[in-house]
Amino acid sequence: MKYFDYKVRVRYAETDKMGIVYHGNYAQYFEIGRVEWLRNLGISYKKMEELGVMLPVVSLTMNYKKSAFYDDDLTIRTIFKKLSSVKIEFDYELYNEKGDLLTTGNSVLVFVNMETGRPMAAPDYVVDKIQMLEK
Repeated sequence: MKYFDYKVRVRYAETDKMGIVYHGNYAQYFEIGRVEWLRNLGISYKKMEELGVMLPVVSLTMNYKKSAFYDDDLTIRTIFKKLSSVKIEFDYELYNEKGDLLTTGNSVLVFVNMETGRPMAAPDYVVDKIQMLEK
C-alpha cells in the first residue's frame, strides 16, 4: 500500500463566499489523508503520542490546479514517498468526483521525542510496518 485513498465531502464552513474551498483548508485535507494512511497501515497518531512521539510537519508545499467547491466529494490520495532515520515524507493528490486533479502537495514530518522536544529515530513499530510495504 504505497498509497491510500480517502474520501471527504466539502463542508460549507470550508468555503469562501463563492463556494470555493479556501486555500488554507487543503493542508487539513492532506492531514486527514496522512492520518488515515497511517491508520490503514496499523499506526495510530494517538497511540504514537501516548508513547511519547510527536510528528510535526516541517515542510509543506501545495500546487493548486483547479478549485474544489461546496459539497464536492473529494478523494485524498496520500502517497508514501520515503522514510529516513528521523523524517517521513508524503505526496498528495486531491481529486473531485469527476476524477479531475485539483491539487498536489508534499509534506515532510519529523519524529520528535515529546519529553525532550528533540528529533528522534523513527520508532521501530513504524519502521517495521513501512518496511513491509517495500517487500
